[in-house]
Amino acid sequence: MNEIIALPAEQPPVQWQRAPLAASDYQQLAEAVRFLENPGLAARLSNYIGMPVEKALANLPEDWVKPITRLTREALNRSLDAALLTLSAQSTRRVPKRSHKFLVGLSGAVGGSFGIASLAVELPISATLMLRAIAATAREHGEDLQDPRAKLACLEVFALGGKSRADDAADTGYYAVRAFLSKSLEESAKHLLRKGLAKEGAPALVRFLNAVAQRFSIQVTQKFAMQAIPAVGAVSGATVNLIFIDHFQKTAHAHFTIRRLERIYGRDRIQQTYEGLCSVG
Repeated sequence: MNEIIALPAEQPPVQWQRAPLAASDYQQLAEAVRFLENPGLAARLSNYIGMPVEKALANLPEDWVKPITRLTREALNRSLDAALLTLSAQSTRRVPKRSHKFLVGLSGAVGGSFGIASLAVELPISATLMLRAIAATAREHGEDLQDPRAKLACLEVFALGGKSRADDAADTGYYAVRAFLSKSLEESAKHLLRKGLAKEGAPALVRFLNAVAQRFSIQVTQKFAMQAIPAVGAVSGATVNLIFIDHFQKTAHAHFTIRRLERIYGRDRIQQTYEGLCSVG
């Protein structure tokens, strides 16, 4: 008598049953981790000017420090309107990154020359140009810039650009910052789908911009402190801006590398691999 053996029902493959990360993808992820966890903008600025950022910050007039967060928030608002509104309509051809760097360097030539007033003029221009450069990097990594989430991921780069000494590492790692921004980003994306960039009735978009501006203002303050040093002329001010945009282009490259790998392997898996790489230094 033949015995009928019931085979167990086929289970859907779990995440870790997927093919392992290709060697090239693993290497790209490792490079992204290395940069995002050790961004080094302050060190680069200090090495160029020949003065620690902390000393430059100490020399910055106190009445200039407080308005920087407000100016940063206003600059991101303007760049959101000027850059993100037109991203889906832009040509898909690649724009040379040197063009963005040249224009940002040019705007930085006046940075610090006329005190806080110069930042109010220069920062919206620099932020818009940088956001366009970030969007170009996003495209290179396969992002669909008609998707509001991809557009906001471009803006998210400004929140990932570095840390201050007062930061708690547990709260400021790459995935921790993304998790902090995720709810307001999703709600903002839904608003953009329904109403475009109209900010009226969009508290989530306001919260998202404020959170990004709060972190971005740390790097803006460092940059402005260096440009405000009396010995720093227009040429050095332009170079400081070039260092600044280069830093955020590299941040964008790392960020969109990770997002591309998440689309291939799943976010949970890439996050676990990322955290594993962090744990071994």
